[in-house]
Amino acid sequence: MKQYHLGIEATLEIIGGKWKALIICLLMSGAKRTSELQRNIHGISQKVLIQQLRELEKDGLVKRYVYPQMPPKVEYSLTDYGVTANKLVDVMCTWGKENIKMRQWQGEDIVLLEDESPEDSKYVHE
Repeated sequence: MKQYHLGIEATLEIIGGKWKALIICLLMSGAKRTSELQRNIHGISQKVLIQQLRELEKDGLVKRYVYPQMPPKVEYSLTDYGVTANKLVDVMCTWGKENIKMRQWQGEDIVLLEDESPEDSKYVHE
């Protein structure tokens, strides 16, 4: 039997890591192809992206639709359960914005490109 000491452990097991919250964020606006997701997440390899999508699919947050055509076309979207993560991702975004403001106030040279949509900007994670 799997045991957790805190509820956040279960949350982090599902959406923790470097990429999963970004993938969920991008899928909030609708279905996306793998190439579209990769273009909008700077630094993620196709192999890692597919691995993360498979894990999110296994955990029930993402569904994969394969169009019956040649060449194959695959799209990923949030399931109804995946949509419930929207609130959590929104809270993470709000906290991130507040964190950036605090760091700017402390003199750090940092900027948030919030005026650009996720579709138009590259997420930088190093």
